[in-house]
Amino acid sequence: MGTVPFDATASGLDPQQTAAVQAPRGPVCILAGAGTGKTRTITHRIAHLVEHGHVAPAQVLAVTFTARAAGELRSRLRGLGLGGAANQVQARTFHAAALRQLRYFWPQVVGDLGWELIDSKFPLVGRAAGRVGLSTSTESVRDLASEIEWAKASLITPETYAVEAARRRRETPADPEQVAAVYERYEVAKRGETMLLDFDDLLLHTAAVLEDHPTVAAEFRDRYRCFVVDEYQDVTPLQQRVLDAWLGERDDLTVVGDANQTIYSFTGAMPKYLLDFTRRYPQATLVRLERDYRSTPQVVSLANRVIGSAHGRIAGTRLQLIGQRADGPEPTFAEHDDEPAEAAAVAKAIKRLIAKGTPAAEIAVLYRINAQSEAYEQALTELGIPYQVRGGEGFFTRPEVRQAINLLRQQGGRGDLPDARGDDLVAVVRAVLASIGLTADEPVGAQARDRRASLVALVELTTELAEHEPDLDLAGLLRELAARSEARHAPVVQGVTLASLHAAKGLEWDAVFLVGLTDGTVPISHVLGDGGAVADWEAFEEERRLLYVGVTRARENLELSWALARNEGGRKTRRRSRFLAGLIPEDSPASRIAEPVRTRKRPQCRVCGKILVGTAATMLGRCESCPSNIDDELLLALRAWRKQKSQEMDVPAYVVFSDNTLTAIAEQKPADDGALVAIPGIGAKKLERFGADVLAVVRGETPQASAEELPLETPARRSSRKTAGQK
Repeated sequence: MGTVPFDATASGLDPQQTAAVQAPRGPVCILAGAGTGKTRTITHRIAHLVEHGHVAPAQVLAVTFTARAAGELRSRLRGLGLGGAANQVQARTFHAAALRQLRYFWPQVVGDLGWELIDSKFPLVGRAAGRVGLSTSTESVRDLASEIEWAKASLITPETYAVEAARRRRETPADPEQVAAVYERYEVAKRGETMLLDFDDLLLHTAAVLEDHPTVAAEFRDRYRCFVVDEYQDVTPLQQRVLDAWLGERDDLTVVGDANQTIYSFTGAMPKYLLDFTRRYPQATLVRLERDYRSTPQVVSLANRVIGSAHGRIAGTRLQLIGQRADGPEPTFAEHDDEPAEAAAVAKAIKRLIAKGTPAAEIAVLYRINAQSEAYEQALTELGIPYQVRGGEGFFTRPEVRQAINLLRQQGGRGDLPDARGDDLVAVVRAVLASIGLTADEPVGAQARDRRASLVALVELTTELAEHEPDLDLAGLLRELAARSEARHAPVVQGVTLASLHAAKGLEWDAVFLVGLTDGTVPISHVLGDGGAVADWEAFEEERRLLYVGVTRARENLELSWALARNEGGRKTRRRSRFLAGLIPEDSPASRIAEPVRTRKRPQCRVCGKILVGTAATMLGRCESCPSNIDDELLLALRAWRKQKSQEMDVPAYVVFSDNTLTAIAEQKPADDGALVAIPGIGAKKLERFGADVLAVVRGETPQASAEELPLETPARRSSRKTAGQK
């Protein structure tokens, strides 16, 4: 074949990898921890089998879960000296392999009856839901479609769905009987002169063809004799059925996986096939890959401690990873007062990493739910750091956010909303969004929960803006939202990755920031019951595995952080994730446990001492009727500074400070950081960013400018310049 003989030793494989590569033909189970070189191992195993004549390259079918992984596998095979033989090895996803086989065998078993693959089941499910009397809203139909996908992946029919959902204590998007009716109507709607098949049907029909037609099965099994399955912990019952149909009575199968990275059970993934592999094949070769070549020993140590606290059968197969790289920095832990402060701190840390030479594309911010991205999109935008949202849409491009903004714009245009400001504006926005899914209680269904989370984030953003700009009305809010949306409409670039923990699976970066690690987020709230007690232990342990996956995405730099409040200056009612217990070094400032603050002292007027009522009075620190002792010249200087700063940052002036905040500064003339941060609207984030400048202006000095900044044009400076010109 003109290929180079395969030599495991010369290929630089470690002893465990070599054992997996050179295992006898037959069943092989490779338990591969994160970063242990599983792709390298399985490609070398295929090369070894081909080179030693155990199998022809065209007889190998390697199955992956993503097209990206299949492409990487093919690319690596080409680099192993197999020449043209590498192109004969079939490396495909389950669905791509089934599609290819079904197209070939369909005419033999069905004849002239045609079929068509549908890209989306949404329209058919929507019509079925309407006929059953269920909501046809976007999130409702998406949840029903996902539930149908889970049922089919789990080999559950419409007739058995309700019983199985009850037996498995499944959280269903509607009454199980109604879901079953939607499922049945959906399946009926696909039948016609030309059959419509969805992606799950590809697998179902492929398995049925091989099971029911011996001649077809014989032809297929003569064509493919060796099978390799990657990420075997994520196989569904339907995929296992297809694999069994491919194999028949044979056992020439290599599987690779790590049960402690099982994070997709909501799609039907079942690690039991990996866990039971050696029971099914008692003669199987079992190899553990535990040498971690991805992460530093410090990151590896933390990963081992995260998963070391796991419980249950899956935890019993945990791998003790051994870091193979040189030492790196210890993972850091950071506690913040609120989410904006957390996002700002992360953005600044990212800027420092980039300045030191870490490419932006090698940095990731990972969170539990997509709605968390908004604060980080904003913080990165303010610092001019490019980013891309992976596995989801940017906050302002999400359908529910676009719908919400359009609804606010429509109702404002009709003039049927009151001229609300401050808390009243927040109440109006909340009432409007209630009509499109902003419920008081967390809804059932992943899509509905994600939708509600986005709407909640929009209300919280409105709250923050209203606190900083008490005169903000609906028109002003819409202008601010439009400006923020426009600022993030830059073309896709190679920047910092923002992604959910689920979307990060299979990826890795030099630096990873795991954010929002609070109870109710990681672990997610719906796995917890009243009082925070665990309501679903299996789901709870999957949340722990999700954190483990996040930790193992980092090669060198890793920071874990959380915030005690949602909004800037908000009530600190959150607690850090219980999964962090015992992980934070005792000498870390974040090791203390902050007690949630349940009450807040009512602000008093600094002039008359009365309790302040209303957002404007709170911002000014005095009753609006009390006399003002404002320094007009200082106010002019502050406005000049704000204008210059907003131009430098390319943001509206009120993003720096609102008019009321500048007025309060000009009245109170704070002399230090403590006095400045006591003014409402100036939190830790703005204190760090603008505090030195503001105090300098208050003292009558010119803020120290960087090389890129222009001199500040204060009234005194302007007067001096004019006088000099007259001379």
